[in-house]
Amino acid sequence: MTVRTRFAPSPTGYLHIGGARTALFAWAYARHHGGQFVLRVEDTDLERSTPEAVEAILDGMGWLGLEHDEGPFYQTRRMARYGEVIRQMLAAGTAYRCYTSKEELDALRAAQEARGEKPRYDGRWRPEPEKTLPLPPMGVEPVVRFRNPSEGFVAWDDLVKGRIEISNAELDDFIIARADGSPTYNFCVVVDDWDMGITHVIRGDDHVNNTPRQINVLAALAAPLPQYAHLSMILGADGAKLSKRHGAVSVMQYHEDGFLPEAVINYLARLGWSHGDDELFSREQFIEWFDLDRITPSAARFDTEKLTWLNAQYIKAADTARLARDVSERLLKRGISLRDAPDLAAIVELYKERVGSLVELADAAVPFAQPVVEISAELEEKHFAAPAREALAILEARLAALPEWEKGAISQAIKDVMKERGLKMPQIAVPLRVALLGAEQSPSIDAVLETLGRSRTLQRLSRLR
Repeated sequence: MTVRTRFAPSPTGYLHIGGARTALFAWAYARHHGGQFVLRVEDTDLERSTPEAVEAILDGMGWLGLEHDEGPFYQTRRMARYGEVIRQMLAAGTAYRCYTSKEELDALRAAQEARGEKPRYDGRWRPEPEKTLPLPPMGVEPVVRFRNPSEGFVAWDDLVKGRIEISNAELDDFIIARADGSPTYNFCVVVDDWDMGITHVIRGDDHVNNTPRQINVLAALAAPLPQYAHLSMILGADGAKLSKRHGAVSVMQYHEDGFLPEAVINYLARLGWSHGDDELFSREQFIEWFDLDRITPSAARFDTEKLTWLNAQYIKAADTARLARDVSERLLKRGISLRDAPDLAAIVELYKERVGSLVELADAAVPFAQPVVEISAELEEKHFAAPAREALAILEARLAALPEWEKGAISQAIKDVMKERGLKMPQIAVPLRVALLGAEQSPSIDAVLETLGRSRTLQRLSRLR
């Protein structure tokens, strides 16, 4: 058997963290077993589905590198196939037309709730051997309902949650086609999984209640049953339902916020799955290690701090040229010209081990790239008293006279001034940082000067005279 998995988002919004993890696990399972990963867009909710949402989902999948082998398939382009199957089911007696009006259903539900019963369709239009159905009312377009088995139970061995059994008595005859002929979600999913030969359905556990209905429809169609794996939900670090304040935003927002896709993949992989105590691993290692028996049935917790830590590790190890290209794009979006800026690769090398995101890396590059830096009145008052100004003026002259602009010579010039003026390193290095970068902290000050360049360094020091 060739493993075939699918990711089937509804394009009613962006690709969020929960959806991305589902896609990742389905993708990795197919890759681990040498199978195929299918992308399907469940866009039958015409009121809420938008082309922008479809594009956002595809962008998110592309950024994460979750390439699909087939698709994307769109449900709205498969309406003829759904209609064909519904006609077959009507002919076979596994589905029937129901003429119950909305008012009748509302009255039925109210009566059931008044008696303390679970609201459910009562099967009034369900054909039975000894049952006489009324004549269809004039002017009423019927829905089509699935004839759910009335006895027994539905059972499956969930690959994450274990054995699950649901009594058929708990399931009513749900609608598979609305009065306007449009098919419903639970029906479309069944036909799609059948036609596409899906062998493993990996999805969130909010779909557990849908699974028995889908299994019964597949059985009625004499279609093969896929294996099901329902992933537990993701909670915030505080144990509450994941929300925007926890980081439940568009996957592409993480791109905007300066996260590397491999860091996000690594972090998502650890939400509910593990390989011993391994924290950092490559995409290739993840595919090699991944299987469903390592997924925990308990809820995972999303921790932005842990994701940021992982991102920092990936930035440290990333190719400098790649990071410099990203920083360049971010600076240009801010309107910062790079025409006369120092070498971005050198700036990246200075800061890549000190930041948690590419946004922080771009922030660090700003004072290097700008012609001048703004120094707050607070920092100026704190660090530019007369002794500091005098020392920096002397240093300016020494730096201007250096035959070569390189770190060793710059370091020696700073040490010479310190010795002559009786200063300790912070007494000259911190004012120097403020004068050059507008900040009190930076990497090694001699490396900062070497990267900033002679012209910019001397120009910024001259303002203190």
